Amino acid sequence: MRAVLLALVAAALTPMGSTQTSPVFKADFSNPGLTPSHWSLTLYPDGSGHFRADSGVPSADFKAENDPPLVDRDIRVNAQFAARVFLTAQRHNLFSNPCESHLKVAFEGWKRLSYSGPDGEGSCEFNYSKDPEIQALGDSVVSVAATIDEGARLESLLQHDRLGLDKEMEYVVEGAGTRRLQQICAIRGILQRLAEDDSVLERVRTRARMLLATEGN
Repeated sequence: MRAVLLALVAAALTPMGSTQTSPVFKADFSNPGLTPSHWSLTLYPDGSGHFRADSGVPSADFKAENDPPLVDRDIRVNAQFAARVFLTAQRHNLFSNPCESHLKVAFEGWKRLSYSGPDGEGSCEFNYSKDPEIQALGDSVVSVAATIDEGARLESLLQHDRLGLDKEMEYVVEGAGTRRLQQICAIRGILQRLAEDDSVLERVRTRARMLLATEGN
């Protein structure tokens, strides 16, 4: 365990452009019944990364104003979350082993976890995994993606519907409390803007400050 932690720290401190290849984790999610129907989250040991959400075919009751705009941006999670991701990869043979349970459970979307680095590479895909650590990691990355989507939604509301921010911020605070939304630090930028914007409701500013105070979660 100590060797793995030291390796992750060394990788995080390796300068860009170094000949050493930094480990990379990627989570891909797909569910045709949701909007967005597919997204990918890439993370590095220092917590930096990138998120991209792609649109699917709109359903019959699709309403653009109720769905987050497409997202394609660099993001950052906290170091503890990133360390957990890469430690899980190490504990599970770099995701080289099958992780789908094949149990008859509700379909929640396919999660594909991938790892590549100087020590090897691997990937596995699942709807539901019997391995509690793999299932927990899948749930966590889905929650992080939901947080990033909420950040994009808040940005859109700030530009087009400031009154709508009140209800949306209530939803974000509730989601952060239940852990449906994780890594609030990934949307720090929009929360800071809301906390400092005198043109939005005081409740919105208060909730933004509350979230910023707990953004490491």
